[in-house]
Amino acid sequence: MTTARNKTLKRCEWCTGDPLYQHYHDTEWGVPTWDDQTLFEFLLLEGAQAGLSWITILRKREGYRRAFDNFNAERIARYTDKKLARLLQNPEIVRNRLKLASAVRNARAFLDIVETHDSFSDFIWQFVDGRPVQNRWQSLAQVPASTDVSDTMSKQLKKRGFNFVGSTICYAFMQATGMVNDHITRCHRYRICKSLAP
Repeated sequence: MTTARNKTLKRCEWCTGDPLYQHYHDTEWGVPTWDDQTLFEFLLLEGAQAGLSWITILRKREGYRRAFDNFNAERIARYTDKKLARLLQNPEIVRNRLKLASAVRNARAFLDIVETHDSFSDFIWQFVDGRPVQNRWQSLAQVPASTDVSDTMSKQLKKRGFNFVGSTICYAFMQATGMVNDHITRCHRYRICKSLAP
């Protein structure tokens, strides 16, 4: 339910006008997470979003959770061609053959990293030295689509067998999971997310 306070909160401009977008912005985006399953979920969703708007993916998120065994990487890694053919008929997700095949490939690569680094979190957070980068953007126009760090992350993930992990996708992943705090400084979430950094 929309409240008067909710209407007056200052937010990043990209999330205005849609209650689902606002809820995501106010509760998840930019919150640092070190949980492997959450990181895996965002990595797959960001890949699914390629060429589409993020609100499209948010609206299908629960469908993805149902279709992809709640983002259980071990189960997804075992998906067969028959399973993928069924997923291509599922209207609750983005029905793109390459993106669906990528989810299986990325699940396998994810599990390889977990095996060699103890956790995916340890591997992925090394790109920012284990701490969120605290940016101080005054406007949305200043926020980059990619950085040198996301370039490096993209190259390393591709080297380890991932796909749909270009630099722009990696930077969106970093923003979503709080590896960078890209709330603009006048946004009510900026200081909150900054306070969550270790």
